[in-house]
Amino acid sequence: MSDHHVVVVGGGFGGLQLVNGLKGAGVKVTLVDRRNHHLFQPLLYQVATTILSTSEIAWPIRRLYADRPDVTVLLGEVMGVDSAAKTVSLRGGMTLGYDTLVLATGATHAYFGHDEWEPVAPGLKTLEDATTIRRRVLLAFEKAEMESDPAVRDALLTFTIVGAGPTGVELAGIIAELAHFTLPKEFRNIDTRKTRVVLVEAGPRVLPAFAEELSAYAQTALEKLGVEIHLGRPVTDCNADGVKIGETFVASRTIVWAAGVTASPAARWLGVAADRAGRAVVERDLSAPGLPDVFVIGDTASVMREDGKPVPGIAPAAKQQGGYVAKVIRARLSGKSAPAPFRYRHQGSLATIGQSAAIIDFGRIKLKGWIAWWIWGLAHIYFLIGTRSRFSVAWSWLWIYLSGQHSARLITQRETMRQEG
Repeated sequence: MSDHHVVVVGGGFGGLQLVNGLKGAGVKVTLVDRRNHHLFQPLLYQVATTILSTSEIAWPIRRLYADRPDVTVLLGEVMGVDSAAKTVSLRGGMTLGYDTLVLATGATHAYFGHDEWEPVAPGLKTLEDATTIRRRVLLAFEKAEMESDPAVRDALLTFTIVGAGPTGVELAGIIAELAHFTLPKEFRNIDTRKTRVVLVEAGPRVLPAFAEELSAYAQTALEKLGVEIHLGRPVTDCNADGVKIGETFVASRTIVWAAGVTASPAARWLGVAADRAGRAVVERDLSAPGLPDVFVIGDTASVMREDGKPVPGIAPAAKQQGGYVAKVIRARLSGKSAPAPFRYRHQGSLATIGQSAAIIDFGRIKLKGWIAWWIWGLAHIYFLIGTRSRFSVAWSWLWIYLSGQHSARLITQRETMRQEG
C-alpha cells in the first residue's frame, strides 16, 4: 500500500461509490461522516410515513468496510479545509492531512431566508427528520381524538406539505392513504377520513422536472386520494398555528418542508465560486477550480450537462460522480492518461403517488400507474444494500399491500420541538 492518503468527507451515495471504486488501488482512505450510518435517502419518506423502520434503510458505515483494512472510518464533523496546508479540521480539534480530498457533504433544507420556519416545518434529509415527522403525524391524530374544540381538531387533522417535487408528492400521497384507509377503524371520536392533506407548490404544476403528461397524471392521482393541491402561490408564513399560502391562512398543526435545498459549506471552505444553492462550481473532471487535488461531488457540486442544464441532485448522479472520481484518482496514481471529462447519463426519473401508483420518465419511454409502481419498487429493492434489507423492505411492502396496515406506526422519543399540550 502506498502512502497516498485520500480523505473522503460524506458517507452518502457519492462518497461510498468513490470508496468502493478505490478498492485495490493501494491507497489509504479515511471516510469521515457526522453520522455512523449510510442512509438510503430515496426511501426516507417511507420512514416518515410509518411504512418502513429506520433499520431497513440505514446501515452502519463501519460494517460496510469491516473487510477493507485500507479504509478508516471516523465519526466526526468537518469544520473547515486548509487547501494550502492540505488539511481538514474536525470539530473537537482533530486535524487530518490529505493528498487527495473528496467532499461529498450533501445538502440540507433551504427556507429561502426564513430559517425561523424550520422548528414548525421540518424538512426531510436525515433519519432524525423522518422520525420527527412520523411522531408529529401520529401525535396529531392522537391529540385530535381527545380534542373537544372543533376548530382545534380540524387544525390537528390538517397536514400541509410545502413543495411538490418527488418528496412532497410522495409524502402527501402516503399521509392521505394513512388517514383515509389505514386509520379509520382505530379511532372512536374522530373520523380520520375527514383529514385534509394540503400540498403547496409555488410553481405551475406538481413534479415540474417530469414531462407534463406525467405531472398531470400525478396531480389527478393525488386528487383522487383527497389531496388538496395549491399551485402558483408561494408560502408566505409558517407558524405553530398554520401556514399562509399567498394571502390565505390554513390552520394546520403539522407542516413538512419539501420546497428546496442548500448545499453544505464546501464552497466556502475552499474559497471557490458557488451557484445560488451554495453548490461549488467545479471543473469538468469534478475538481475544485485551482485545486486539482480536491474534488467536489454529489449535492455539494454544481455540475453542468452537455445541454447546459445542471446535473440533478439525485442518488444516481452522485454515484456516477463518485465512480468517475475514483477512476481519475486511479489514473493519476498509475501514471495513465486522465479519463474523459465527466458525463452524466440520466437513467430516468421516478416518483410514487401512494401505494399503488407511480410515474417513471425514461425519456422516450414514459410509464404510469400500477405497472410503474412495481418497476419503481423493484428498482429500489435492487439498489438497497444487503440481502437482509431487500427482504425486509419487500416484506413490509407486501404486508401493507395485502393488509392495508403500516408496520412502523410507533411514537418514539419525546416531542421537544412543539408544545405537547
